[in-house]
Amino acid sequence: MSLYHPASGELIDIRPLGDRLTDSASIALVRTEDFEVMRLVLPKGKSIPEHTVEGELTLQCLEGIVEVQAQGKNQQLQPGQLIYLQGKTPYAINALDNASVLMTMLRKGDDSKGNGGSM
Repeated sequence: MSLYHPASGELIDIRPLGDRLTDSASIALVRTEDFEVMRLVLPKGKSIPEHTVEGELTLQCLEGIVEVQAQGKNQQLQPGQLIYLQGKTPYAINALDNASVLMTMLRKGDDSKGNGGSM
């Protein structure tokens, strides 16, 4: 059975998960040949090791606090904040709190084949 993805024009709920966060999993919300939108659910202490993706991406913190390591800096991303990274920029994420983050990624090269950017 394939994972359901909303159709063009369909509303998608990205509000904070609140009490449901610890029982939720990361999920791809939209996936096309050109871009992907994912909700990353990161329990406190969870890390995503340094890696790169071909296309540009944004990370928008929906709840909690995550540390983003990129371009020689460690920055705390808090609710309401967004960071943009150029394609092929090495980055890592560490959850300082139970957090959820909206990741939007342009799919290029290997990322368009489904093996890049998956969390």
